[in-house]
Amino acid sequence: MVTTMAPFARFLLIGLIFSGSIAIDISPANAQGRSHAALSALDRTPHVPNQVLVQFRLGVTEDAKDSILSHIQAQVEEAVVPQEHRKDMKGDLELWNLPPGLEIARAVRELEQNPAIEFAEPNWIYQHQAVSDDPYYTDGSLWGMYGDSTSPANQYGSQAGEAWASRTDCTGVYVGIIDEGVMYSHLDLAANVWTNPHDPVDGIDNDGNGYVDDIRGWDFAGNDNSVYDGTGDDHGTHVAGTVAAAGKNKIGVAGVCWSGIKLISAKFLGHNGGTTANAIKAVNYLTDLKTRHGLNIVATNNSWGGGGYSEGLKNAIEEANSAHILFIAAAGNGNRFGIGQDNDRYPSYPASYNLANIIAVAAIDSMGTLATFSNYGLTSVDLGAPGVGIWSTVPGKKDQPMYRSYSGTSMATPHVTGAAALYAAANPGSTAAQIKAALLGTVVGTPSLSGKTLTGGRLNICCP
Repeated sequence: MVTTMAPFARFLLIGLIFSGSIAIDISPANAQGRSHAALSALDRTPHVPNQVLVQFRLGVTEDAKDSILSHIQAQVEEAVVPQEHRKDMKGDLELWNLPPGLEIARAVRELEQNPAIEFAEPNWIYQHQAVSDDPYYTDGSLWGMYGDSTSPANQYGSQAGEAWASRTDCTGVYVGIIDEGVMYSHLDLAANVWTNPHDPVDGIDNDGNGYVDDIRGWDFAGNDNSVYDGTGDDHGTHVAGTVAAAGKNKIGVAGVCWSGIKLISAKFLGHNGGTTANAIKAVNYLTDLKTRHGLNIVATNNSWGGGGYSEGLKNAIEEANSAHILFIAAAGNGNRFGIGQDNDRYPSYPASYNLANIIAVAAIDSMGTLATFSNYGLTSVDLGAPGVGIWSTVPGKKDQPMYRSYSGTSMATPHVTGAAALYAAANPGSTAAQIKAALLGTVVGTPSLSGKTLTGGRLNICCP
């Protein structure tokens, strides 16, 4: 069936009913190009078929929204961010299911002609970016934690081993793991996983955030409180271990922050990746925990990417910035052939959003060489960090902790997230901007990163 768009196009030129008087510029100059960034990658970028995210302007009535829905025969899948939960003077962000025969590109272009709508965009699909006395540290495996003077030593490591001489405790610091789930019972992670004191398991949404019994976080892909669903959550568990595996416990590996830190799981990646809608909810969930409950969430780890430009996700990250939460993101693992590419020319989202709280991370190997798979960018990628042959925690039996070596900008990113947490612990009250400036201002110049990253250097954690 072919759906005609003529009535819909005509309808969009008619003013809609607003609650109150709102001045809106609906000139062609204002509308031109709004959908270009979102649609330019549609043919080559995975997205959910027949779905669009629709951002309404503040004050649009339900009657007005219903009129648009009925004219295009769309249905509301869910309210991703209700207007009453926003602090950025924007209206509802909704996920719509389009009728058969209505192409996403055409729907987006037509919807953005409507003065009631700020933007419409595809629902992109993202993927993870993965290609002490702890045994893996002492046997030489955990090179990403080494420094020039540690034993074992590696000058191209993050220097975390040297920082540990002055601080290993990150008590009072929280980090969000926006990824797959995290095996919270892993013997090397259990002590550092958050338990929500505001919403005990009793079948009631005690903290009023819309998520019942979010005791360790929330699974936005499954829409439940089960943030660990088995061995498929290996990627999220791996990055969590690099940030905060327990140290000096004679077990496995050690994370950058040995103790005291609390990891909050915001699971949105599943077996088939994760959607923009769920990524937005994950970011907003952590921002809400900080702003309403005062949790000292200093950063989120975002070892994922591959979706197209999303104004909705960008807005969520901006809100996190307003709450002084860093968004530390993997630069990406290259093109479809696995060869790193220039993010200045070919942006990789979310790392490529030009936002003050984003730190974009490339991967280097144990010889200080930019990994062949790693994206780079003189203006869009900030620094490099260990990302090749990185050992960390993975799911297994509770009493038999397991570890594997992974490579990717996914593995480089949590080194930087851990560094942000360690700095915040040593410098209480630091803003996101101050932590970012400290991390970028102390890099070690590295030939392979010169002209390839903003700083031209690699992560240098020592000393907080």
